[in-house]
Amino acid sequence: MSNRWVNESRRDTWRRQAKEEGYRTRSAWKLRQIQDRYHLIRAGDVILDVGCYPGGWAQVAVELSGEEGEVIGVDLVPCIPVEGAKLLVGDITDLAIQESVVKELAQRPLNVVVSDISPDITGNWSTDQAVSIDLVAKVLDFSLPLLCAGGSFVTKVFQGTGIDELIGVLKEHFSKVRRFSPEASRNASSEVYIVCRNHQPWRTPNISLTKRWEESMSRLDGNESGEDVEPSTVGFRVLKRTEAD
Repeated sequence: MSNRWVNESRRDTWRRQAKEEGYRTRSAWKLRQIQDRYHLIRAGDVILDVGCYPGGWAQVAVELSGEEGEVIGVDLVPCIPVEGAKLLVGDITDLAIQESVVKELAQRPLNVVVSDISPDITGNWSTDQAVSIDLVAKVLDFSLPLLCAGGSFVTKVFQGTGIDELIGVLKEHFSKVRRFSPEASRNASSEVYIVCRNHQPWRTPNISLTKRWEESMSRLDGNESGEDVEPSTVGFRVLKRTEAD
């Protein structure tokens, strides 16, 4: 009971702080803490926010990129407008939505892609976890060609089988790839964020990232590892997030 009380108290703390700062959800603090640790977003950056509902991450992205920046959000669930952001409704893996994103970019490359997506939960952990990583791979296949050299990518995945293989594939695109657990999500032990920095497009293989991840999974021996998770010091179907997220 004491551990449950501590977790509930921690959630309430981040929720109260989010409300005080004007953020729509507690999850905005996750991106804030990722930014504090890795400094991914800079003034003037062009940012794609995948799975943007209900808008907390878009708020932070607008705040960090400033008036000269541009934030484009995509989600299946319609989101209340966020001042300074363009929010699209649809499936990020759908060709029509992808074309809309490209149109909004108007030939400007992306500097950062942030993604807090979650799959529809079936209750089967192995299935949900695999779908989570598969979604990430598909988002990467779309967004990496749009990401500038030196750009960054951060996404949520569920811990478990396949993360090491995904990280191995990501290292073919980025010089720095880390797993990170923000303090604001410490109570949810199943999620972890993969933070990728310094995109190197000249290293991009000819085979899609999804295909390479699938091939890597076919060779998987079943071992899992979570040793490199770095704690904090301070279609495309999404799970609708609430104020408690």
